[in-house]
Amino acid sequence: AFLLAFIKGRMRDKCLSDFDGYKVILELIDKNTIHGKARVEISGMEFIFDDISSEKGVHQKHSYLLYKNEYVNIQALIRFHDELDGLAKLKREWELKRTYHPNFLRRLKRKTINIFKTVRDSLLDLLNLITAQVKKSPYIGTLLQSNDAYVSKVQKELTGFVGTSYDPLLEHHIGKLVIFEMTKSDVVVEYTGVLKEYTDEFIEIMDVKYRISEEDELKTADLVVPRKVAVIRHS
Repeated sequence: AFLLAFIKGRMRDKCLSDFDGYKVILELIDKNTIHGKARVEISGMEFIFDDISSEKGVHQKHSYLLYKNEYVNIQALIRFHDELDGLAKLKREWELKRTYHPNFLRRLKRKTINIFKTVRDSLLDLLNLITAQVKKSPYIGTLLQSNDAYVSKVQKELTGFVGTSYDPLLEHHIGKLVIFEMTKSDVVVEYTGVLKEYTDEFIEIMDVKYRISEEDELKTADLVVPRKVAVIRHS
């Protein structure tokens, strides 16, 4: 139970979790926007407001909750640089430096994880083999045999934790300047930025000149964009 709880707690989307704790703007496909400090959980996101709504006759709203099944409504998650405080700017600069110039250990970690992602099915076979050997133990084996269903669940969670988001096309462009296309209101718009991360559902781009509407000025921002509305098109 503790093992599963730990695994599930670590299974937040990597792109979204990079914005955890930052002041961001959630841009929805219907053009509505939510401003707040992001809190990312496995079941969704919460945006905590700076200014609490206190209009007469209206409930005070302290935050906005977006559930995982509502991710389909996301246009972009935006972190404008000019809205970051001193500590947040330092943290972001450190992240950008690691993206541009990853050290040996960071490169080794990513390559190792990608190897596990590409051999996910073989990993499950390996876990089955290990479990079968452990079951031969006179003490632990008896416990495992009486909880086969739970052991199988742990194995599936472990392989799910490894993930299946490895993309050799995108992997080559991590930390490099790319051009990506985003569909906004049925119009395809090109943007440039540094590809920081990708998952099955999202891509994370840093140093993008972006504006939410045509009336807004272009400002530098970091974006997390669903892959269903954006695609990396050029290096």
